[in-house]
Amino acid sequence: MALSHAILSALIGCPCSGYDLAKQFDGSVGFFWHASHQQIYRELAKLEQQSLIAAEAVAQEGKPDKKIFSVTGSGKALLKQWIAQPSKCAPTKDDLLVKLFVGYLVPPTTLQATLKHGRAQHAETLETYRAIEQAYFAESSAMSLSARFQYITLRNGIHYETSWLAWCDETLETLAVLPDETAATPRADLGDET
Repeated sequence: MALSHAILSALIGCPCSGYDLAKQFDGSVGFFWHASHQQIYRELAKLEQQSLIAAEAVAQEGKPDKKIFSVTGSGKALLKQWIAQPSKCAPTKDDLLVKLFVGYLVPPTTLQATLKHGRAQHAETLETYRAIEQAYFAESSAMSLSARFQYITLRNGIHYETSWLAWCDETLETLAVLPDETAATPRADLGDET
């Protein structure tokens, strides 16, 4: 997925300014597609040049005009084409897993501290997702069609964080019973020898 698709997805139901989009991005699409505010503004300019979004100037008292961006017919058609294309699994880039892979180089207590820090972050994210669920999706029978699809993505986040926390707790239990010393033995090869 490109950032352009994420921006079009965020704008499709909610035309807004670049500033408001960047804030909204942090609390919606940004949960599963990170982008800095600078990247968002650059991409908005490109999308406008390609006529995938249009900007309407809105006068503000005592301030420069504000641009409100909305998705054009061409932008909506591009999103529909993109949705119909099969998605590829994104490669995992997780430094914590790399650290655990060679964790035998340090005492288990070192990794326990790292995992506990990660656990706190994931628990906080899960709490945020649960709060969003209660605030916006408590009444499933009253949800609009777009809200139902947004809820599907939220449920993925809830499942991911719940699973991550379960794995983390299991790993912490494993580390707790290991001897508190660094091993000098090399790791077992997981692939074919070359």
